[in-house]
Amino acid sequence: QVQLVESGGGLVQAGGSLRLSCAASGRTFSNYFMGWFRQAPGKEREFVARIRWSGSSAYYADSVKGRFTISRDNAENVVYLQMNSLKPEDTAVYFCATGPRGWDNPRSYDYWGQGTQVTVSS
Repeated sequence: QVQLVESGGGLVQAGGSLRLSCAASGRTFSNYFMGWFRQAPGKEREFVARIRWSGSSAYYADSVKGRFTISRDNAENVVYLQMNSLKPEDTAVYFCATGPRGWDNPRSYDYWGQGTQVTVSS
């Protein structure tokens, strides 16, 4: 059974940094994508970044490009989201997800973690 467990969220001041982790288990992920999404209160879940387990290409939402970096540790089956220069508008619950297509649409991912709260104060 596929399990995704996020950690690393918290409260940080604007301009600060956080690193989120997503520990994945339950299947061979080499042909799959890992994505990070976020959802703020009253808003739809939005794409943040994605990476494929094999290869190095990553893709980011325009709103986080240049500030966030997605990476992975294949040996440990962990995906990271390094978030720098955080802004109050980055406040949301952050979710990791896995799926075979890696599109921006949340429906292209078939397993999700429980989410971790990130709050950025001004």
